[in-house]
Amino acid sequence: MIITRQVTFDPTSPYRRKSSLVPNDHAHPHITNQHLKKPFSSDCLVHQLLESHKLGGLSLHANSRHQDVSNELGLNSYVEPKGTSKGRSKTSGRMSLIDSESDDSSASGQIDEQSWKTEVIKSRSELDLAGQEHESIHSRLLTKKQLTEMAWGVRELSRRLGMVRLKFKVENIFLLTKVYDEDLIPKTRELAKWLLSKDRDVRYTIYIQDILKENKHFDMAGLIEELRSEYIEAGELDRDTPIEAMSRRIRFWTEDMCRRRPHTFDFILTLGGDGTVLYASWLFQRIVPPVLSFALGSLGFLTKFDFNEYQQSLNTAFTTGVTVSLRLRFEGTVMRSQTRKNLLESGQDFNGNSVFLKRDLVEELIGEEKDDDHTHKPDGTYEILNEIVVDRGPNPTLANIEVFGDDEHFTSVLADGVCVSTPTGSTAYNLAAGGSLCHPENPVMLVTAICAHTLSFRPIILPDTIVLRLGVPYDARTSSWASFDGRKRVELQPGDYVTISASRFPFASVQPQGRRSEDWVNSISGKLGWNTRQKQKNEGFKKWD
Repeated sequence: MIITRQVTFDPTSPYRRKSSLVPNDHAHPHITNQHLKKPFSSDCLVHQLLESHKLGGLSLHANSRHQDVSNELGLNSYVEPKGTSKGRSKTSGRMSLIDSESDDSSASGQIDEQSWKTEVIKSRSELDLAGQEHESIHSRLLTKKQLTEMAWGVRELSRRLGMVRLKFKVENIFLLTKVYDEDLIPKTRELAKWLLSKDRDVRYTIYIQDILKENKHFDMAGLIEELRSEYIEAGELDRDTPIEAMSRRIRFWTEDMCRRRPHTFDFILTLGGDGTVLYASWLFQRIVPPVLSFALGSLGFLTKFDFNEYQQSLNTAFTTGVTVSLRLRFEGTVMRSQTRKNLLESGQDFNGNSVFLKRDLVEELIGEEKDDDHTHKPDGTYEILNEIVVDRGPNPTLANIEVFGDDEHFTSVLADGVCVSTPTGSTAYNLAAGGSLCHPENPVMLVTAICAHTLSFRPIILPDTIVLRLGVPYDARTSSWASFDGRKRVELQPGDYVTISASRFPFASVQPQGRRSEDWVNSISGKLGWNTRQKQKNEGFKKWD
């Protein structure tokens, strides 16, 4: 499926400088691609925009003359699996672009928007983003240099997306609601009827959850008959037209369909609270269509649109475009300990008794590993929007957790658990555990202990270019449990660990027009009561004589 979009600069955006305005008659250069064997193709909105971002000259450092010292700094070495520090090739390909205009400082627009660059060198991480065949590569397997480039590219793209509006060619709309909430089912039906109405310029196809097919409150058969009668009265359908002509525009989605065919959907509409948005992130583990969320829940940090104004909001979104914010997601992978052959052989102690060699998780994760002796293997990868938590689960004793960052051992934690949160999830479990509040546009990872048995463990904030690993040591008394956005829950036996890294697939959230920073501060003030107190009285006070 080919996604058609139109990008226009928003002159009212408070994030744009006046010099970034580009006139409508601004001539764009012609691009010739002589070195790519196949055109760029990806079903992921973010990866398409990333590629356009690089090929379109929006890169701020394409012509940089800084010396590449990544090999000297060890940035080309893999951090997981641990392996040896083998250098990787700095470049994997080259692309030539023809610039049809001069870089005249008097032209409209910022310097990086005046002309497209004459030459772009693509590193391996950029190639990983440049096609659908590379979308299965996990971010934990990127080198430090590649992970940094990927994170920087997503952050820069997110910043620029805040300055523009994206106009999508929307035909297939995914509806997500709380199917067990009787108050939301009628609203979902109302929205579905409006989208399928004869008054719409586009004949949309909507996808609803399969469980609503037999729901009496949704009344699918009645909805189809109402729409059919409306089209017949308008003269757009004959009375002899079979009912299937209307019913084929209402289809059903399943979780398996979301994972296997996410490119089927052009747009996602959610009705509910933050939990509904989290469910959308969970359904679309890799490719995420743009998500527009109506606030029908409790708090609503992620739901920015009022359902009472849904007609105006959707008309504006589909006709004039939307502003998209890319929310950082984490990629979490469960790594299972494998039996090592060389440890099956027993040794002898000083008394001549047979003993088995003990395994050390710290040594296995940061020490040298032979190519023919891998200590762990992956057992499931999950993309999360809020947090990954490793806790003691049903065990009555404290959890013993080792914390690693890249190829270093950070600390050992005795606590009920450890919460690693995204900036978006800073107002969720992280907040309840005593972690810091963090603006969702910050490129960080928040690490907070849950009821740590120490006076000195303070919450820490790390850059999103680190690969964290939380493991259960081999000598731990009990196992631990890992949860991903509060949904998937996995037991970690001694020797197992979880890797946490910035995902290559951020969450594309549609934002209302306005200042996003102000909106976030108003949210934590109004919904969490941040820094609210009575004003200090100033009545009756006067200067002394």
